[in-house]
Amino acid sequence: MESKTAWIEQEIAQLKAQGLFTQIRTLQSPQGAWLNVDGRRVLNLSSNNYLGLANDSRLIDAARQAMDRYGIGPAAVRSIAGTMELHVELERRLAAFKGVEAAITFQSGFNANLATLPALVGKGDVIFSDELNHASIIDGARLSRAEIVRYAHADPDDLRRKIASTPTSGRRLIVTDGVFSMDGDIAPLPELYAVAEEHNILLMVDDAHGEGVLGKGGRGIVDHFGLHGKVDIEVGTMSKAFGVVGGVVAGKQVIVDWLRQRGRPFLFSSAMTVPDVAACLAAVDVLEASTELVDRLWRNADFFKREMKSLGFNTGQTQTPIVPVMLGEAPLAQRFSRRLFEEGVFAMAIGYPTVPQGKARIRVMNSASHSQSDLEQALAAFEKVGKELGVLE
Repeated sequence: MESKTAWIEQEIAQLKAQGLFTQIRTLQSPQGAWLNVDGRRVLNLSSNNYLGLANDSRLIDAARQAMDRYGIGPAAVRSIAGTMELHVELERRLAAFKGVEAAITFQSGFNANLATLPALVGKGDVIFSDELNHASIIDGARLSRAEIVRYAHADPDDLRRKIASTPTSGRRLIVTDGVFSMDGDIAPLPELYAVAEEHNILLMVDDAHGEGVLGKGGRGIVDHFGLHGKVDIEVGTMSKAFGVVGGVVAGKQVIVDWLRQRGRPFLFSSAMTVPDVAACLAAVDVLEASTELVDRLWRNADFFKREMKSLGFNTGQTQTPIVPVMLGEAPLAQRFSRRLFEEGVFAMAIGYPTVPQGKARIRVMNSASHSQSDLEQALAAFEKVGKELGVLE
């Protein structure tokens, strides 16, 4: 009799043969421009730690002080006995930071999408979703049981066509990533807002990679485009530029009130822990006090993108500090990543199913914590490996 897990073994063997099996590396140091990874000291180009806050002493001190006062875990869901004054303060501060009526926090950005989509639409309703939206949007949409209509990536005209050809008597929702995490391009939010207004449809943007990156002092994509009060739902995360963990939904008071009643991760999963909330509050303090880190992030990103293009690399359509180094096939991307690691640069290969087949890449994540010499060292490694593997002439 065949083993009950034989099919898994076969699938894993196939992944390895196709160069799609992910080898997960282990960090032995705090996050930063340099890491100890699998016993080696390497330059870090893989983390979402845009502003270098993941190991910032101000956040660490805030977390330590909060634990001394409140303990560690809330030990309950928010709706029963898990809402602490820290949670309320963080939500108030995030709403003010974003310039919206209200905000609600969740345990992660993924959970924020799983909470929001099923709470706003259901069976008989329609979600119009960008074809490259993040997996958390896709999963939240599936959980909602609404009809999912995908429109061409960042294409408002195709969205209009899809709306016109999808009659419904139910509720409708347009949802898009703000910054697309694999390509680094930005959603055409003003045009999407115009479509939403034409058809009286709720508009939702997941700004996970825009929080702390776009807009004045990192206030996000809505601030970047000057659309305050016009986007109904902003979803974000504190696990990237904020350097901690947690999700947030910001927008109209009535929507936030509704999520407190019907957001299932809010109702059925324990609240964010004390140190996490306190560290997130400290991150808001940092961002409100100065634009220095955001400005440095963009200087680094602009320099790295310019130099990579001059070397001859294809960096796609990026408009942000995310730099996809397009290589095509997954085995090549994995070989490229391994060689970079041997040269002291930690930059992970990304392949199917995270990106479409044939569009494998190295995804470089710039940060404010990188120095000019760090980036020059990375460029030298990319040039050496690129020539060695035939990517550059």
